Amino acid sequence: MTISMAGLPAFLLYFVVGVALIAAFAVIYLRLTAHDEIALIRAGNLAAAVALGGNLVGFAVPLEKAISQASSIPDCVLWAVAAMIVQFAAYGLARLLIPELSRKIEQDNLPAAAMLAVIAVISGTLAAASMTV
Repeated sequence: MTISMAGLPAFLLYFVVGVALIAAFAVIYLRLTAHDEIALIRAGNLAAAVALGGNLVGFAVPLEKAISQASSIPDCVLWAVAAMIVQFAAYGLARLLIPELSRKIEQDNLPAAAMLAVIAVISGTLAAASMTV
């Protein structure tokens, strides 16, 4: 049995790019919301944690698909940007469907946060499924 580490550089490169893209998504998403998720989470607000977690998963799923099918780093980044746009649109839709969404999350309203998370995950899985080779 031979163990080859030939793919390690590519793995590390795509992993680092993936982490950077998730961080970029998080920074932009946190600026888009009218509430401060990080402060709310630090204060023990479960709704904020569910909402943010759902949105991160909703982006990570299509990002995983983008990484797995990318022919290059720029190709991967372009698909990741498309996935980001889908997630930001999903957040906009959630704000329309759930009146006063930010206020509800600030008040630790778990049903509103769970619905936002569901919308984000569904959008992410649909975006991932729509990415064809």
